[in-house]
This record gives sequence, C-alpha cells and structure tokens, in this order.
Amino acid sequence: MLVVLVTLVLGVTAGRIVAAADDDDRRQADAIVVLGAAQFDGQPQAYLTARLEHALDLYQDGVAPRIVTVGGRQGGDRYTEAEAGKNWLVANGVPEDAVVEVRRGGNTLASVSAVSLEMRGQGLEDAIVVTDPWHSFRATRMIQQQGLKAHASPTPSGPANEGLTRAATYTARETAAYLYWTWQRATT
Repeated sequence: MLVVLVTLVLGVTAGRIVAAADDDDRRQADAIVVLGAAQFDGQPQAYLTARLEHALDLYQDGVAPRIVTVGGRQGGDRYTEAEAGKNWLVANGVPEDAVVEVRRGGNTLASVSAVSLEMRGQGLEDAIVVTDPWHSFRATRMIQQQGLKAHASPTPSGPANEGLTRAATYTARETAAYLYWTWQRATT
C-alpha cells in the first residue's frame, strides 16, 4: 500500500510539473519576475539569457509595466544575477526605471522571499513568473505561498527546452524539490 501511495504522489506531482511547463499563463500583472540563473562577470549565461529574452517579449507585449530581476552573487562574483539581468534588459531597450533589482537569493526559496518583500514594499501584488518550464510549477507556488498572486510564463526556448532527456531529468529534479519543500512547510 505504501509503494502505491508513494508512486501515486510522485506521479501526480510530476504530472503537475509537466502540465505547468506547457502552460503559459501570461496575463496583465504588476510585474514580470525573472528568477536568476548563472552569470559570468556580468554576462548572463544561456539559462538566464533565455529567461531575459522571454521577459523582454512579455514587457514589449505590454503584460506588465516593470520587470523584477532577482538573484544574489556566488563567492568571487563581481555582479549579482539581478544586476546582470537588469544590465541586459536595459541594453536591450527596457527603460532603466522599469527594472527593479532584487540582489538577494541563492536558491529559489530565498529569491522568491526577497522578491515578495520587495513587491509588497512597493504595493505590487500580481506577478508573472519567468523561469525554465520545469521550474515554473514550484517557483510559482512558492511566490503564491508568500502572499502574492503569481502566474507562470515559462521560457519557450533555451537550454532547458533541449530534448526529452533534459525534460525527464528536470521533471525528476523538480518533483523531488517540490515534495521536499512541501514536506518542510508541513513539518515546521
């Protein structure tokens, strides 16, 4: 019975992650939130670039009047992920005053906590979350748990979208991460 229950929980969670990866829930919002990813000396790497390109498209489509970039720095970095994201967006035509940097967060939970504080401090309550498709379900739920309205608009291109093997790997990873986060919330 326990094996059946565990299999069912894993299967349902993985199914929700896959469904969210294919669901672009773009709509009018207060802000587009771009979750951080690797940057090198201020230059966004492939995952972050894909997220920024998608956020730029959403911004140009009038989905939200501002973009929030988020992410801290790793040891030895001169720039935060948020700084690299903002610089890229400004260099690609987004007005500087339309981009809010949240220079904190070394993981998803820390990042969404920092974004939630910043958004509430500015009176913003509705976010379009831009991240990789397989990360959309967990990231959006985490922001919602922080008290904001959040809707996912996963990146349609980039390295996270390259093939079935990558999709299976990320689905397994995100299933474990989501269940761990859920368990943590339930036990604290």
